[in-house]
Amino acid sequence: MATVSLQKLEKRYGATPVVHGIDLEIADREFICLVGPSGCGKSTTLRMIAGLEPISGGEIRIGGKVVNELPPRSRNISMVFQSYALYPHMTVRENMGFSLKIAGRPQPEIDKAVAEAAAILGLEQLLERRPSQLSGGQRQRVAMGRAIVRQPQVFLFDEPLSNLDAKLRSQVRTEIKKLHARMQTTMVYVTHDQVEAMTLSDRIVIMRDGHIEQVGTPDEVFKRPATRFVAGFIGSPPMNLFEATVADGGLAFPGGATLPLPARFRQNVSAGQKVTFGLRPDDVYPVGHGLHAGDAADLHSAEFQVAVTEPLGNETLVFASFDGREWVSRMLNPKPLKPGERIAMSLDLSQAHLFDAATGKTLRR
Repeated sequence: MATVSLQKLEKRYGATPVVHGIDLEIADREFICLVGPSGCGKSTTLRMIAGLEPISGGEIRIGGKVVNELPPRSRNISMVFQSYALYPHMTVRENMGFSLKIAGRPQPEIDKAVAEAAAILGLEQLLERRPSQLSGGQRQRVAMGRAIVRQPQVFLFDEPLSNLDAKLRSQVRTEIKKLHARMQTTMVYVTHDQVEAMTLSDRIVIMRDGHIEQVGTPDEVFKRPATRFVAGFIGSPPMNLFEATVADGGLAFPGGATLPLPARFRQNVSAGQKVTFGLRPDDVYPVGHGLHAGDAADLHSAEFQVAVTEPLGNETLVFASFDGREWVSRMLNPKPLKPGERIAMSLDLSQAHLFDAATGKTLRR
């Protein structure tokens, strides 16, 4: 297995920069997800690691070895693409063993490697089928099996689940997590889906416009977002985010409403400062129904007007207005609510976030 190190890595297309000198250290056997919106540079970064895109500056090391000039076949990596890229005229067995055949490995070695990979992925009964006879999830497992037989130092995944329906995505996501636990190899996974990133990775790398916004565990980026962008990107549904001004020990909102300023922020802000206030949907709930572990002074109640509800079985998303702006609350088994109904809501300000309006950076201590 191997570490992966990116130092001042850059990519330009002509005069247009798309990756801006990023630094990232990936530990041996770590599962890292690169996540961000379309065009943020995550797939380009992965392709540079793979050697499929030439770098414009900086350095890539795999297993401590500089690989800037090495072709993909010499980097000891395997890549699983968004499209399955299977040979339609070959059987599953032949597809999985093709790279070893091209490398001139003896047939008994190929057969053994294919059998081991098929056992890991539950493909033993499908080895004589062709891709056209497989479901989308089975094809993606074959693509993973083809990567496994090479026994690479690093696995690279480029949005491998985006062509699958919701149920299959969940199933194959579980297979990938089991695969990492079993093989204990370094994996770098690109996705635009923050749910995939949260459920799969040891650490998440959140990218925006060719820059890294934050690197951290799923718990860290969810509970302690470093920037307003991360706060709005991580979480489903996303964090409630509203502009406000610090005034008289509180937060004044454009519509005239005010909220107390949580004590932990008082040393970090000054009167008149423009900020962005953030609160997760889980921390907005009907009075008397939530779990509040902070100081009682940080629990604030306010009247909201229901706009629409989205029942999801054992929970309901409630979109309701306060100060003329729509908030979202995630409620567990609430009583039926109707549009236009007024409801008293608790805001757990012990869980609130503040970001500088100019820089977007967190103001937490």
